Order: sequence, then structure tokens, then C-alpha cells
Amino acid sequence: MQNLPIGIQSFANLRRDDCLYVDKTEDIHRLITSGRVFFLSRPRRFGKSLLVSTMEAIFKGNKALFKGLWIENNWDWTQ
Repeated sequence: MQNLPIGIQSFANLRRDDCLYVDKTEDIHRLITSGRVFFLSRPRRFGKSLLVSTMEAIFKGNKALFKGLWIENNWDWTQ
């Protein structure tokens, strides 16, 4: 059984500690590739830091963190 990621704001730590993660990488990919500007208004403690951390890992090309997630096979990791 996976751990609940209570208080974890780092995507890398969340994945390395085998915490429960609902795969939102398809939505993140859509945000990144749409070429539009978005304003993401979310209440406190609602995952803003984790979203930014996930996007950081994508742009840094850290493919190992995304093993088994939707974006693993749908992102150009060579750039």
C-alpha cells in the first residue's frame, strides 16, 4: 500500500518515496503545449507547489521520475 503524500510539495520526493499520486501529467502536457496563458487560481493547500514542481521535473528532462505515468511516452525527453 502506498503512503499518502501529506505535506509533500516536491514531485521528486513524492515519486522517490512511493507515495500515492493521481496522474495529472496528461493535463499538464495540455497546459504546456497549448501555447496559451493560464491563470491558475486555487485555494491554500491545493497542490500549486506540487504542480510547479512537476512541471520543473518535466522541463529538466527527468524522465525516470515519470516511469509509468502518461507523459513518459508522450514527451520529447531529448530537448
